[in-house]
Amino acid sequence: MPETRLVLGQSIPAASTLTALYTGPAATQTVVSTISVCEQNGTATTYSISIAVAGAADTPAQYICKNAPLQANETKAITVGITLGATDVIRVLSASGNVSFNAFGVQLT
Repeated sequence: MPETRLVLGQSIPAASTLTALYTGPAATQTVVSTISVCEQNGTATTYSISIAVAGAADTPAQYICKNAPLQANETKAITVGITLGATDVIRVLSASGNVSFNAFGVQLT
């Protein structure tokens, strides 16, 4: 399988808005090496990240972190080696709307 290393997604979602950061393309498997979370406004907040298999509707079981604390100007790197199939979705949310999310990984086609 050919591998393509890339930035999978970047987003600064509006406050309290669950937003798709990355959706697995058709006929592709993805390994997400790291998701970075960066508070950009100098105010502590919280963030959440979920993985929706095949783009399923949001449920509590999908969350890899929920309302996790993020200090003012803090950046966290979440390195867990998430594996995704086609149409799986990484969704992100912050309470403040001042948090950027970046996903990095490899697509296998």
